[in-house]
Order: sequence, then structure tokens, then C-alpha cells
Amino acid sequence: MISHHAALIYTMVLVSASDRRMPDSELRKMGEILGTLPIFEGYNSDLLTQTAAACADLLDDDEGLDKALSLIEAALPPKLRETAYALACDIAAADQEVPEEEMRMLEMIRHRLKIDRLIAAGIERGARARFSKL
Repeated sequence: MISHHAALIYTMVLVSASDRRMPDSELRKMGEILGTLPIFEGYNSDLLTQTAAACADLLDDDEGLDKALSLIEAALPPKLRETAYALACDIAAADQEVPEEEMRMLEMIRHRLKIDRLIAAGIERGARARFSKL
């Protein structure tokens, strides 16, 4: 079992790594999220690298994605599942492009965390609005 903090970080890492690259904009956004959101108050941000690496190591296993999603699901109480999905959407939108792999990962996270489709659409639209440029 992982902590709810680790589960939120795993969710962000899954989206960022889904297209086999983790752009600086997405990594910066993860650090920014840890430093600003109330859910991470009291979390030692020095553990981010270690937690992200643990998730990446898990993904090297043949069934690593399913294991990671199961760990996330088990660690997050229902009231944090929409938060996890919102963080995943923010990471996907951070670099202004959402490749097919990231869209598929968001869909997998949404299904695993049982996020209602209308709620997910609102979260996704909010992320697009926050990260749009002229």
C-alpha cells in the first residue's frame, strides 16, 4: 500500500510517462503542484523524485501499469479520486499538447477511479482553460 500523497504523484507520473517522455513543463508542473496545493501540506517534497522513480520502476514490470493503477485505487479515498484525476489532467495539459497516449491514460485512470463522465468532462475543460495560450 502507498500513501495518498504517493498515489497522487503516481497518477501524475502515469500521465506524464504515458507517451514515453516527461517534458520539463510536466515535471515543473508536478513540483509546482506539490508546493502549492493544500492536499500536499506536510508532504516532504524531497520525496518527489524517489516516489516518481518508484512508480517508473513499477512500470518496467509487464503488469506494472495495472499494479500502479491498483495501488492508486487502493490508496485514494473516494473524496480524493476527483483530485487525482484533476492533477492528471493538469499534467497532461501543462505542455499544451495531449498526445493520444496521454488521452488513453486519462481514460484508464478515469475508469479505474470511477470518475463520472460528466464530472471528468468538467475537470478536463478546466485544465484546458487553465493552460491555454493566445
